[in-house]
Amino acid sequence: MKKNPNHPEKGSTITVEPIRDENKVKVISKLLNDNKRNKLLFVMGVNNGLRTGDLLKLKVKQLRNVKINETISIKESKTGKQNVLMVNKTVNKALQEYLAEYKPYDEDFVFKSRKGGKALTIQAVNHLIKKWTASIGLKGNFGAHTFRKTWGYIQRVKYGVGFEIICKRYNHSSPAVTMRYLGIEDKEVHGVLLNEIG
Repeated sequence: MKKNPNHPEKGSTITVEPIRDENKVKVISKLLNDNKRNKLLFVMGVNNGLRTGDLLKLKVKQLRNVKINETISIKESKTGKQNVLMVNKTVNKALQEYLAEYKPYDEDFVFKSRKGGKALTIQAVNHLIKKWTASIGLKGNFGAHTFRKTWGYIQRVKYGVGFEIICKRYNHSSPAVTMRYLGIEDKEVHGVLLNEIG
């Protein structure tokens, strides 16, 4: 079996990265057009910043009648805190395509495994995102947390959203935790020092 280039070396510290280029996000999204479940998982993941484990618990009945720009309340399994899932235009389009193709029952998990009626596992999602990123030539270590980190990275870099707001969305204890989580690189800090004042 050929080794996946995006699989870390045995014994190495594993830090999962965001997809830093929004064009690559679009390429993966397009790549997944032939699998509406996977496309919805990817699109919902990078548009919401929620933990993948919380997305995997979603049932069809929670999403079936949600309109564009509506939110649904979810309870985070890790923190026990309430949070919301936003169905923006992009998520809604992927959701409608998914519902039309699969015609799932209300009690079905949205991200149902092909084996039995259970939801996909985090391990399965790790495998999928490694496969998707490798297939478009992205270098780095990607996994289930990539969805959440991609959301934070693009919010910050493209939209200028501050760490305090991203921290609140992530339900992190402080913006410093969020900075570590998003892997702020030294070169970015050094880049700020080039900004001339006066």
